[in-house]
Amino acid sequence: MAKAQWVSHLLNRGTDDDPWAVSSASVTRGQLRGAVAEFEERFRDHGIAEGSSVLLRMTPSFTYIQVLLALWSRGAQVVLVDFRLKPAEYEPLAQLIRPQYLVAASGSGGPVAGFRQESGFTVRRLPDGRPAVDGIRLVQFSSGSSGRPKVIGRPAESVLAEIGRHAALPGIPDAGDRVMLLNSVMHNMGLVSGVLHALASGATLIIPPTLRPAEVVRLMAATGTTAAYGTPVHFDLLSRVTDRPQLPALRLAVSGGEQVPQETYENFRARFGLPISPVYGLTEIGLIAGDLSGTSAPAQLGFPVPGAEVKVVDEELYVRMDHSPYLYGEHADRYTDGWLRTFDRVRQDPATGALSMLGRADSLAVIGGLKVDLTEVENVLLTHDRVREAVVTHGEVIEAFVGADPAVGADDLTAWCRERLSPVKVPKRFHVTRLLPRNSMGKLIRDRALMRGRVLSEARSRAQGDR
Repeated sequence: MAKAQWVSHLLNRGTDDDPWAVSSASVTRGQLRGAVAEFEERFRDHGIAEGSSVLLRMTPSFTYIQVLLALWSRGAQVVLVDFRLKPAEYEPLAQLIRPQYLVAASGSGGPVAGFRQESGFTVRRLPDGRPAVDGIRLVQFSSGSSGRPKVIGRPAESVLAEIGRHAALPGIPDAGDRVMLLNSVMHNMGLVSGVLHALASGATLIIPPTLRPAEVVRLMAATGTTAAYGTPVHFDLLSRVTDRPQLPALRLAVSGGEQVPQETYENFRARFGLPISPVYGLTEIGLIAGDLSGTSAPAQLGFPVPGAEVKVVDEELYVRMDHSPYLYGEHADRYTDGWLRTFDRVRQDPATGALSMLGRADSLAVIGGLKVDLTEVENVLLTHDRVREAVVTHGEVIEAFVGADPAVGADDLTAWCRERLSPVKVPKRFHVTRLLPRNSMGKLIRDRALMRGRVLSEARSRAQGDR
């Protein structure tokens, strides 16, 4: 697709005076278009053009979004790298892709808290860079919670098709809606479901400068937020805010990324008077299913959205795609004969077509000839009133990493599991800490070696601090 068609579809909606986004200050669509045009000229002076490959690593800000749109306007392929990643995490990926240009945050090299109105950046030509993969405009990485992240490439048509699937989802925010975006703009739900859908639909985007729950709720009230997008963690924190203002305009709460815990669902509904609606998708293709009617409760994912073709084989979900989304020939086992294997285990209602999550196909462990679904063990642990989060892995034995009240010990959790699980499913090792480590997308890490290293390191540091 030509660059003018690709970006104009996103930028040309509305008049110059229409509100585009709000954070610590508001930005109109005219101001957005002006900033994009200014940055486009800056990139032109650096030689960035149709077919250039650019790695983008900036702090989350309106400038970040404007820079991304300007690079796309120049016809560039943009590789998104989360600003929170350490060099050891992203440099091997950069070496694999070998971009021609680096657009990076200027100033402090450390992590940034919150969302900025503006942020500085530098542009640098890299030695030995190679041009863009033909037709690919957006390159992202999987969350990488277990093993090396997958390199995913999407052409403009793929992103525009996803925006079209959003538009076809009943109840989706539209012109006149004010959408509070809690997801990171660096990842797919925040970028496409939030930023790009709002651009295309005419909705106003609201991104809080801080994720402190009480301040988020106050901003929701001040802006008349009609829809909130986030993850289960966000909605859990919002439901804990006391003495909050009334939110009469709020009609929709949308969660993606992982399954909403039943407790979070119930607490948010009790506090805010509306359910959390699910959406489900993959970085490889974007939105696949959802239900914004308020009638789907955990572990339901909603219905396949118009434009998404799915099938369920042996309780595992497959999604139709024209081409493999993976670059450089990796992960060939995930894409065969036009179908992408998601590794998500689901049940599809034969009457309605609604999908419900059962767990992960790769969460199954064979122990003594018996198959054990490790997510089942996690769910049992999560029913303990002092357990906040749990990750269960299997190596030599079943091993549980538990985020819980410090008063909870391994003996207590062993007894809890023995009362609720057959002996083969009871973890042989428990590691208890206040909070479990998460990756840059906010998802729990599931790699056993990484989890053990971080949790045990934290335990040692805490023990030394108590001396």
